[in-house]
Amino acid sequence: MKPRFANERKPLVTGWDLGGAHLKQAKCLGGEIVSAQIVKTPLWLGIDQLRAALREMGPLRKAGNLNVFTMTGELSDTFASRDSGIAGLLDLIEAEFGSDDTLIYAGRAGFCDVTTARGLGSDIASANWHATASLSAKLLDSGLFVDMGSTTTDILAFKAGEIAIDGYTDAERLLTGELVYTGFARSALIGIAALVPVQGRMTPLMNEYFANTADLGRILGTLDEADDKYPSADRQAKSVAGSMARLARMVGRDSADLEYDEWVDIARWFSEHQLRMIHDGAFRVARRIGSNYAAPIVGAGIGRPQIKRLAARLERPFLDFGSLIPATDAARDDASKAAPAAAVALLGSMHLKGTEAPYQP
Repeated sequence: MKPRFANERKPLVTGWDLGGAHLKQAKCLGGEIVSAQIVKTPLWLGIDQLRAALREMGPLRKAGNLNVFTMTGELSDTFASRDSGIAGLLDLIEAEFGSDDTLIYAGRAGFCDVTTARGLGSDIASANWHATASLSAKLLDSGLFVDMGSTTTDILAFKAGEIAIDGYTDAERLLTGELVYTGFARSALIGIAALVPVQGRMTPLMNEYFANTADLGRILGTLDEADDKYPSADRQAKSVAGSMARLARMVGRDSADLEYDEWVDIARWFSEHQLRMIHDGAFRVARRIGSNYAAPIVGAGIGRPQIKRLAARLERPFLDFGSLIPATDAARDDASKAAPAAAVALLGSMHLKGTEAPYQP
């Protein structure tokens, strides 16, 4: 079948997810994701961190191209409140991109311009999950969408082509299991457990940021080093030996105190304990799709190794978000890691064309 836009300019829609630790970008050409990337942006050090990262990515304004935004960075402690954070990010968007050919994703309120967005703070705040779950529902009918990033895990049900949620705000979603505050790289191990078995004895953990979940993935071989964009907890080597040394500090030891395999087992225990946290949330959310065990887990984010384990635990098929969406083969993995940016780019493309489904050749 001849693709749409074959004899006319293919619109470039760039999706952006402005986060507190990372900036995610995805480019959608003619309804297909052609590239995606994630950039370190420690917003807690000031909004200039984000501004600098944006400018380093090249010219931001180009006539005829559409830029579409979602955000979670309003939660950063560089802002006095969520409302001031949204206002600050909207100011930055307007200053850097202009108001023409710029759309804000307001979740349940849909797309809007920057001016309208200033009155829709409760819809815009941390609504990136809404974009990815809504797009998954349009493409797949029913399932659970799970996005595990560096710090948090979103778990959303969708059924009969619509999202089926119990909460909307972060506060509500924490109560419903739809937001589990644990991630694949930046989460402190003390936030996962208070005790860990060491040579058969349950040992209290040091209440310090000595190690994080990137150390677990490094020890277990499940971490892509490119996804760990921040320094280690002790700012020492990002190696298996370095991660074991950091893990040892959590239980008041040096890595030489135990054998290599013993530290691997402790890392496995932490990983399993984290998976239980996510499973508990997913089990609660899954009631929304009932006993349809053919409905898959759609996995996104850098934590897909954990989500694959979750799918097996829930006895459901696993489907990678990057394989679900229209994307070039070269862009699929990066698009899955930067799922909210890819989702708003595709939804923006649909909005531009006035269609209800992503572009298909």
